[in-house]
Amino acid sequence: MTKQLAKQATTKKPAQGDGKPIQVIAVNRQAYHDYDVERTVEAGIALAGTEIKSIRAGKVNLRGAYAIGRNGELWLENMHISPYEHGNIHNHDPLRPRKLLLHRREINQLLGKVSQKGMTLIPLKLYLKDGLAKIELGLCRGRKLYDKREAIAERDARREMERALRRR
Repeated sequence: MTKQLAKQATTKKPAQGDGKPIQVIAVNRQAYHDYDVERTVEAGIALAGTEIKSIRAGKVNLRGAYAIGRNGELWLENMHISPYEHGNIHNHDPLRPRKLLLHRREINQLLGKVSQKGMTLIPLKLYLKDGLAKIELGLCRGRKLYDKREAIAERDARREMERALRRR
């Protein structure tokens, strides 16, 4: 009997979150080109029934999406989730606004930062974490055209250096 108790005490249950790895569904690559990301925040999304099925199928487009504050809540606008192929007449609207799920303190901090000139909330990644859809929001500042050109030049120079090192 004591051996069983000792054995039970040493075996640990897996911690919550250790079950499945994060599965990235969509990345907003255009956002990394158009904006400087100053901070990122993970948020949940309130979804309709068929939306999660479309997300799991990878039918999501983050390009042009943004988050906006309304009545003390954050809403995700312009994120396109295609209608579920095997759905019925009660399928969701692809471009409907979706509520973001964050703690009140986080919402207030983000809305305070967004009220500054030039700051905006842009979705950077959509992924599944423990079976739940999560979105990574970036607190971003828009880049000027010359900043974009500078970033492209730096990236090209870095690539050339890596090629030269590989040739050796």
